[in-house]
Amino acid sequence: MAEYVEVLKIGDLKDGEMKRVNAAGREILLARVGDRFFATDNICPHMKAKLANGKLEGTVVTCPRHGSQFDLSNGRVVRWSNWSGIRLAVAELLKSPKPIATYPVKIEGDKVLVEI
Repeated sequence: MAEYVEVLKIGDLKDGEMKRVNAAGREILLARVGDRFFATDNICPHMKAKLANGKLEGTVVTCPRHGSQFDLSNGRVVRWSNWSGIRLAVAELLKSPKPIATYPVKIEGDKVLVEI
């Protein structure tokens, strides 16, 4: 059964920041965009890089390894890699694009909780 786990305090993450947190033994990427918090898997499904080491623009995180992009609001693939042409086609054949898992987030007082 899923449960909400406290991962940090609201003030620990500023607008436009993201960080790796642990929730019930799972490595989670937590990002703040305005007053909203987003939680997803921290591992890129393309080449297994740590998404928390990437770049956040709005709700889109860019993987630091090959430029894959994911929308944190729903996990959807925005771009599978920054490759193009035949290289991209081959890469997609070998490893098809996969979204990242997202997790519900709620705020209780000054606590940020993620459902795991």
